[in-house]
Amino acid sequence: MLLAASLVLKALALPLLARIAWLDFTTQKISNREVLLLLCLGLGSLQFVSILVGSWWDMGLSALAGLVLFLALFPFWALRKVGAGDVKLMAVMPFLTGGGGLAVFSLLLLVFALATALIVKNPLLLPEGAFRFYVQHLDRKGVVPFGVPISAAAICTIAFQIAYSQTH
Repeated sequence: MLLAASLVLKALALPLLARIAWLDFTTQKISNREVLLLLCLGLGSLQFVSILVGSWWDMGLSALAGLVLFLALFPFWALRKVGAGDVKLMAVMPFLTGGGGLAVFSLLLLVFALATALIVKNPLLLPEGAFRFYVQHLDRKGVVPFGVPISAAAICTIAFQIAYSQTH
Protein backbone atom coordinates (compact mmCIF):
# COMPACT_ATOMS: atom_id res chain seq x y z
CA MET A 1 0.00 0.00 0.00
CA LEU A 2 2.82 2.42 0.86
CA LEU A 3 4.63 1.64 -2.40
CA ALA A 4 1.44 2.34 -4.34
CA ALA A 5 1.00 5.67 -2.53
CA SER A 6 4.60 6.57 -3.35
CA LEU A 7 4.07 5.76 -7.02
CA VAL A 8 0.82 7.75 -7.13
CA LEU A 9 2.67 10.84 -5.85
CA LYS A 10 5.34 10.32 -8.50
CA ALA A 11 2.67 9.86 -11.17
CA LEU A 12 1.05 13.14 -10.09
CA ALA A 13 4.37 14.84 -10.83
CA LEU A 14 4.32 13.76 -14.49
CA PRO A 15 1.83 16.36 -15.80
CA LEU A 16 3.51 19.02 -13.68
CA LEU A 17 6.87 18.18 -15.20
CA ALA A 18 5.35 18.36 -18.69
CA ARG A 19 3.90 21.78 -17.84
CA ILE A 20 7.27 22.99 -16.54
CA ALA A 21 8.96 21.81 -19.74
CA TRP A 22 6.41 23.58 -21.92
CA LEU A 23 6.51 26.83 -19.96
CA ASP A 24 10.30 26.84 -19.86
CA PHE A 25 10.39 26.25 -23.61
CA THR A 26 7.90 29.00 -24.39
CA THR A 27 8.69 31.60 -21.72
CA GLN A 28 12.10 30.60 -20.31
CA LYS A 29 10.57 30.76 -16.81
CA ILE A 30 10.18 28.08 -14.13
CA SER A 31 7.98 29.20 -11.27
CA ASN A 32 8.88 28.66 -7.63
CA ARG A 33 5.34 27.38 -6.98
CA GLU A 34 5.77 24.50 -9.42
CA VAL A 35 9.22 23.62 -8.08
CA LEU A 36 7.88 23.64 -4.52
CA LEU A 37 4.98 21.41 -5.54
CA LEU A 38 7.44 18.95 -7.10
CA LEU A 39 9.48 19.05 -3.89
CA CYS A 40 6.38 18.25 -1.82
CA LEU A 41 5.42 15.36 -4.12
CA GLY A 42 8.97 14.03 -3.98
CA LEU A 43 9.23 14.34 -0.21
CA GLY A 44 5.87 12.62 0.22
CA SER A 45 6.92 9.80 -2.07
CA LEU A 46 10.22 9.37 -0.24
CA GLN A 47 8.40 9.44 3.09
CA PHE A 48 6.25 6.47 2.06
CA VAL A 49 9.29 4.54 0.82
CA SER A 50 11.22 5.30 4.01
CA ILE A 51 8.38 3.99 6.16
CA LEU A 52 8.03 0.92 3.94
CA VAL A 53 11.69 -0.10 4.10
CA GLY A 54 12.25 1.14 7.65
CA SER A 55 15.24 3.28 6.68
CA TRP A 56 15.75 6.96 5.99
CA TRP A 57 18.79 6.30 3.80
CA ASP A 58 17.03 7.21 0.53
CA MET A 59 15.71 10.45 2.05
CA GLY A 60 19.19 11.38 3.28
CA LEU A 61 20.83 10.49 -0.02
CA SER A 62 18.27 12.58 -1.90
CA ALA A 63 18.79 15.55 0.42
CA LEU A 64 22.56 15.32 0.03
CA ALA A 65 22.30 14.98 -3.77
CA GLY A 66 19.92 17.96 -3.94
CA LEU A 67 22.30 20.09 -1.87
CA VAL A 68 25.30 19.07 -4.00
CA LEU A 69 23.43 19.85 -7.22
CA PHE A 70 22.30 23.23 -5.91
CA LEU A 71 25.82 24.17 -4.76
CA ALA A 72 27.38 22.90 -7.99
CA LEU A 73 24.98 24.82 -10.23
CA PHE A 74 24.76 28.02 -8.19
CA PRO A 75 28.02 29.47 -9.63
CA PHE A 76 26.68 28.88 -13.14
CA TRP A 77 23.60 30.91 -12.21
CA ALA A 78 25.84 33.64 -10.78
CA LEU A 79 27.72 33.71 -14.10
CA ARG A 80 24.36 33.86 -15.98
CA LYS A 81 24.97 30.53 -17.71
CA VAL A 82 21.77 28.91 -16.37
CA GLY A 83 18.59 30.35 -14.93
CA ALA A 84 17.64 30.29 -11.26
CA GLY A 85 14.63 28.11 -12.07
CA ASP A 86 16.87 25.53 -13.70
CA VAL A 87 19.10 25.41 -10.61
CA LYS A 88 16.13 24.99 -8.27
CA LEU A 89 14.51 22.38 -10.53
CA MET A 90 17.73 20.34 -10.63
CA ALA A 91 18.06 20.53 -6.84
CA VAL A 92 14.55 19.05 -6.47
CA MET A 93 15.07 16.15 -8.89
CA PRO A 94 16.81 13.82 -6.38
CA PHE A 95 13.76 14.09 -4.12
CA LEU A 96 11.44 13.25 -6.98
CA THR A 97 13.45 10.37 -8.46
CA GLY A 98 14.80 9.06 -5.15
CA GLY A 99 18.35 7.97 -4.49
CA GLY A 100 17.85 4.74 -6.44
CA GLY A 101 16.74 6.63 -9.54
CA LEU A 102 19.62 9.11 -9.65
CA ALA A 103 21.79 7.02 -11.98
CA VAL A 104 18.98 6.52 -14.50
CA PHE A 105 18.01 10.20 -14.24
CA SER A 106 21.63 11.29 -14.77
CA LEU A 107 22.05 9.18 -17.89
CA LEU A 108 18.74 10.34 -19.34
CA LEU A 109 19.57 13.96 -18.51
CA LEU A 110 22.84 13.63 -20.38
CA VAL A 111 21.05 12.24 -23.45
CA PHE A 112 18.29 14.88 -23.40
CA ALA A 113 20.71 17.76 -22.73
CA LEU A 114 22.90 16.71 -25.65
CA ALA A 115 19.83 16.38 -27.88
CA THR A 116 18.65 19.85 -26.81
CA ALA A 117 22.05 21.38 -27.50
CA LEU A 118 22.19 19.65 -30.88
CA ILE A 119 18.74 20.95 -31.85
CA VAL A 120 19.48 24.50 -30.67
CA LYS A 121 22.78 24.58 -32.56
CA ASN A 122 21.42 22.82 -35.68
CA PRO A 123 17.80 23.93 -36.10
CA LEU A 124 17.79 22.75 -39.71
CA LEU A 125 17.42 19.22 -38.34
CA LEU A 126 13.86 20.11 -37.36
CA PRO A 127 11.00 19.51 -39.79
CA GLU A 128 8.70 22.48 -39.22
CA GLY A 129 9.67 25.97 -40.37
CA ALA A 130 8.03 27.88 -37.52
CA PHE A 131 9.60 25.64 -34.90
CA ARG A 132 12.96 25.97 -36.62
CA PHE A 133 12.60 29.77 -36.60
CA TYR A 134 11.79 29.74 -32.88
CA VAL A 135 14.83 27.63 -32.02
CA GLN A 136 17.02 29.92 -34.14
CA HIS A 137 15.63 32.83 -32.10
CA LEU A 138 16.59 31.01 -28.89
CA ASP A 139 20.08 30.41 -30.28
CA ARG A 140 20.54 34.09 -31.16
CA LYS A 141 19.47 35.09 -27.65
CA GLY A 142 21.89 32.55 -26.19
CA VAL A 143 19.06 30.95 -24.20
CA VAL A 144 18.64 27.21 -23.84
CA PRO A 145 15.54 26.07 -21.96
CA PHE A 146 17.37 23.60 -19.71
CA GLY A 147 14.12 22.82 -17.86
CA VAL A 148 13.01 20.83 -20.91
CA PRO A 149 15.73 18.13 -20.73
CA ILE A 150 15.52 18.10 -16.92
CA SER A 151 11.77 17.50 -17.07
CA ALA A 152 12.05 14.96 -19.89
CA ALA A 153 14.68 12.98 -17.97
CA ALA A 154 12.55 13.06 -14.82
CA ILE A 155 9.42 11.96 -16.70
CA CYS A 156 11.25 9.02 -18.26
CA THR A 157 12.87 8.06 -14.94
CA ILE A 158 9.54 8.09 -13.11
CA ALA A 159 7.87 6.15 -15.93
CA PHE A 160 10.66 3.59 -15.71
CA GLN A 161 10.25 3.34 -11.91
CA ILE A 162 6.49 2.86 -12.24
CA ALA A 163 6.91 0.22 -14.97
CA TYR A 164 9.63 -1.56 -13.01
CA SER A 165 7.47 -1.69 -9.87
CA GLN A 166 4.67 -3.31 -11.87
CA THR A 167 6.92 -6.16 -12.98
CA HIS A 168 8.38 -6.84 -9.53
